[in-house]
Amino acid sequence: MTGVAILGAGDIANVHIEAYKKLSGRCRIAALADIFLQKAQEKKEKYGLDCDVVEDYKELVDREDIDLVSVCLPPSDHCQAVTAFLKAGKHVLCEKPMAPSLEECDQMLAAAAESGALLSVVAQNRFKPDIMRTKKFLESGALGELYFAQANSLWWRGDNYYDLWWRGTWAKEGGGCTFIHAVHHIDLFLWLMGDLKEVSAMVSNQNHHNSEVEDVSISTLRFENGAVGLMVASLLHHGEEQKIIIDGEKGSIEIPHKISVNRQMPNGYPEDDEEARTGFEEAFQAMEDLSYREHCGQIENMLSAIEQGGKPLITGEDGRKTVEFISAVYQSAFTGTRVALPMDRKDLFYTREGILSKAVKFHEKKKSVENYADMGIKVGGTL
Repeated sequence: MTGVAILGAGDIANVHIEAYKKLSGRCRIAALADIFLQKAQEKKEKYGLDCDVVEDYKELVDREDIDLVSVCLPPSDHCQAVTAFLKAGKHVLCEKPMAPSLEECDQMLAAAAESGALLSVVAQNRFKPDIMRTKKFLESGALGELYFAQANSLWWRGDNYYDLWWRGTWAKEGGGCTFIHAVHHIDLFLWLMGDLKEVSAMVSNQNHHNSEVEDVSISTLRFENGAVGLMVASLLHHGEEQKIIIDGEKGSIEIPHKISVNRQMPNGYPEDDEEARTGFEEAFQAMEDLSYREHCGQIENMLSAIEQGGKPLITGEDGRKTVEFISAVYQSAFTGTRVALPMDRKDLFYTREGILSKAVKFHEKKKSVENYADMGIKVGGTL
């Protein structure tokens, strides 16, 4: 039985608790920690947990009954907490984004390598059936050479969203829509398309006046496999319509799921190739379904890795790649340069200090509240 601690009792902790409860035959929540002790106590009571509640997570580092830690803290606190538990030999599932800087990501990876404990970064969208099938479909080579990919990470948030004390500042949150929201799509983009070669970007804050950080970003990309791409992240889109499009030699595939195949007429214009599309669709639908999905799917995968001595599907290295993408976007946007990957210590935006020295504060944060009522998360999009 894997003993679990959850650090942070905000909205996202609900999802972790519900997943662990669904897998209760294999794990037990032993402790909840939050600097607002009452929030953690309320979570315990809400879910009927038989666990300890503490204010300081450091009290849990050496607990022998804790094997796995879900880190649901603000991104600026990830590195310190994750490295402390990894060095103590505890496995860690860290909420995304992994950390506000590549330097911190590398410190977390070094702690995992030194201790031998597992580190996984949350990317729950991989554990959706059609997304997992899309990955396997691309791996089969069905589309042939990949030419172009586009991700639309489109959300809507009102001004009040940034009133929460840690949101909307470069120092505490680490970034805006590119860092906090597009992280979902960036992970999928890289997982489906492979590593990036270069990034060119612009960012802006158009309509969030209690926030230092961006609410829209546009990035042009070149992948190592030769494909080019476009990434748009925004908190301005009413309706929150989200999409990933991948165009290849033999057809196109989209998330939410859609497969299209054209063939050319003698004049080069397209006509539908329904026979080829039907064949692709049948192959896609024949792929295996998932027993567990989204956060529950990733937590089950992490438990299996612990139990069987293997690796989780999503590693710390995967989490670093997402932060590297975001760091490249900010470095490009705030220095006016095209950024080549991989990024390392030579890059100004490798460290948090480098980011803070150059990132533009679009507005001054003037309002701050400690906590919102437990209203739950309004999750946008259709991915």
